[in-house]
Amino acid sequence: MATHVITGAGSGIGAAVARRLHARGDDLVLLARDAGRAKELAAEFPGARTLVGDLSDPDKLSWAFSHQTLPDRVDSLLHFAGVADLGDIGELTPKSWRHQLNVNLIAPAELTRHFLPQLRAARGQVLFANSGAGLSAHAGWSAYAASKHGLKALADSLRQEEHGHGVRVTSVYPGRTATPMQAKVHQQEGKEYEAEQWIDPESVATTVLTALDLPRDAEINDVSVRPGR
Repeated sequence: MATHVITGAGSGIGAAVARRLHARGDDLVLLARDAGRAKELAAEFPGARTLVGDLSDPDKLSWAFSHQTLPDRVDSLLHFAGVADLGDIGELTPKSWRHQLNVNLIAPAELTRHFLPQLRAARGQVLFANSGAGLSAHAGWSAYAASKHGLKALADSLRQEEHGHGVRVTSVYPGRTATPMQAKVHQQEGKEYEAEQWIDPESVATTVLTALDLPRDAEINDVSVRPGR
């Protein structure tokens, strides 16, 4: 039985992956932003453990974890939590920049730092749910794309640093996926949202499980998933 630490398990791709891992009997440790959300996740995934930590304030994660028991074993750390706040550079405020950089980049780096000892001991895997915006940036997407370009750099550096410890590092770059975040993005763009036009989160979950279950003689470094319709 493998142990997976997962952020963003409450919705979208993270929820799809958590359901698949839970259904096959793996051990889940789910990060929640507060105690109320932790209770909801525990009810949704019976037997799963929860940790409380606010990714929008990564400076306080060390303090939060010092008051909780971290898992002794971690086979994978799966980063799915993310936020998107669109806007032209001339309109975005420092608050919006900081919020997206904190949740999408700095918090994943801080979480990875905390769990590296367990990941090294298990010769585990870190998987970052990136975005097409982590490969190319477009008008109105500057802050989000910057955070995701930074996440790519984090993953690439981590892969080189941890290769000798046997830790695999994967970045997944989904195109537009039918998630609550995508519905919000469409609202910000002023467009009608039709979920059936976009990738089903279960399809991205299949990609993620393929990377996790790949035999140890290989690793998937980067994989893009694009809408097939």
